[in-house]
Amino acid sequence: MAAIVSDIVMDKPLAGKTVLVTGAAKRIGRAIALDLAGSGANVAITYLGSQVEAEDTVRVLADRDVEAFAVRCELRDPESIEQMVAAVAEEFGRIDVLVNNAGRFESEALEDISVEQWDAMFATNTRAPFLVARAAYSHLKAAKGRIINIGSLGGLHPWSTHAHYCTSKAALHMLSKTMAKAWAPEISVNCVAPGMIEQGEIGEAYEHFAHKTPMQRNGTVEDVAAAVRFFATAPHFITGQLIAVDGGLAL
Repeated sequence: MAAIVSDIVMDKPLAGKTVLVTGAAKRIGRAIALDLAGSGANVAITYLGSQVEAEDTVRVLADRDVEAFAVRCELRDPESIEQMVAAVAEEFGRIDVLVNNAGRFESEALEDISVEQWDAMFATNTRAPFLVARAAYSHLKAAKGRIINIGSLGGLHPWSTHAHYCTSKAALHMLSKTMAKAWAPEISVNCVAPGMIEQGEIGEAYEHFAHKTPMQRNGTVEDVAAAVRFFATAPHFITGQLIAVDGGLAL
């Protein structure tokens, strides 16, 4: 019997846990949600305008023999965030892992970035992860849980046509370290920084980056999800760390 229980724990290390993934109706967020469900977690996802995709993701999650829940949330609105976290906690009774995945990406010449563009970028990429984490803090503390923020290679290296994006992600990286120090020992906080990740796009730019990457390919959403799973299941002692999922592109 002990051997059977041990095998279940190894196969489904997140069994009985609840994971909240923001912006997970599609793309990287969806891949993260599906991967963590594969490790046994019950999964709550948020969406804003992608209700159809969110409903489809929930159906796929449910097919993996876990409980799944989608809730609409405006991550620029603190009240909406508080209501979302309360709904997830009520649905599942606990929150063990928070993945702050929802993000905004935009290209613009530095001199042409408007105040509105700058503020919108920070509202989604930096302010929202802080607000969601703060709202979920009591649940995560009680569960001795984990926070995994999705940063970016752009937060480590300056991209001249993405100043507001790069700066917002660099701030998120520092926020992750600050959270890790402030909320230890109950909550571990880490960050995953994807590089060039293909999500159905094709074109010369993607080929260019693949050739520049030591691993000779661009990343996949599954690569990012695997890094998130590492932090979700690794020893709780690992905190304040950042993993770049970039195939060595930054070297």
